[in-house]
Amino acid sequence: MKERTTQRRSEGPRSDAKARPYVLLSVAASLDGYIDDTSERRLLLSNSADFDRVDRVRADSDAILVGASTLRTDNPRLLVNSAERRATRVASGRPEYPVKVTVTASGELDPGLRFWHTGGDKLVYTTDAGAARLGERLADTAEVIALGARVAFPALLDDLGTRGVHRLMVEGGTGMHTGFLAADLVDEIHLAIAPILVGDPAAPRFVGPALFPGGTQRRLQLAGVEQLGDVAVLKYLVGPVDKSGY
Repeated sequence: MKERTTQRRSEGPRSDAKARPYVLLSVAASLDGYIDDTSERRLLLSNSADFDRVDRVRADSDAILVGASTLRTDNPRLLVNSAERRATRVASGRPEYPVKVTVTASGELDPGLRFWHTGGDKLVYTTDAGAARLGERLADTAEVIALGARVAFPALLDDLGTRGVHRLMVEGGTGMHTGFLAADLVDEIHLAIAPILVGDPAAPRFVGPALFPGGTQRRLQLAGVEQLGDVAVLKYLVGPVDKSGY
């Protein structure tokens, strides 16, 4: 897909915007809330059964989003691995793979990452400065969408809505989890808890410091608990903030 830079301004509502996607945030974490350690090797928190669950969720999604830091650190492919699930997508009239989305304010992205060279369509949401820095580096691999002076998640979701994305899976990392939750844009969370303790304050956590809507008075709705071997998957629904107690 030939790269082209699209200007999307985040200021004010978009009259042509369709409904924003349903946002499902998916993460695996240690018992003490870390999503990785500080070693050179990626910390495997999930097991084979949980990886298959994640593959199923990916297959049910229209798009999968990760931040640029995750691309640089993990070099993921973000594919639906099951041939049967891909065939089911095609039979239902959908593309074989969900759209792959990344977010970068700086525009510092390596064109050699596996993300660009596997799967279907790719979208990059960035700033005007980031788009200028990217230049032609992603030619023939991605569409670059400039959102103005900063990357605003509501504007990003508005744009995905105009592209027919109804269900967005956010797979990390810390900055993306924190940003979507702080902006109150998450509908559902799948949190896989591994029986591991990391204990390294320098390691990345599920979320970083932020002013989350509702603060500590907001309780999410536990919608399910699933045991997959030694991993527990907690599913939460994120309803509107209850302002009655303010």
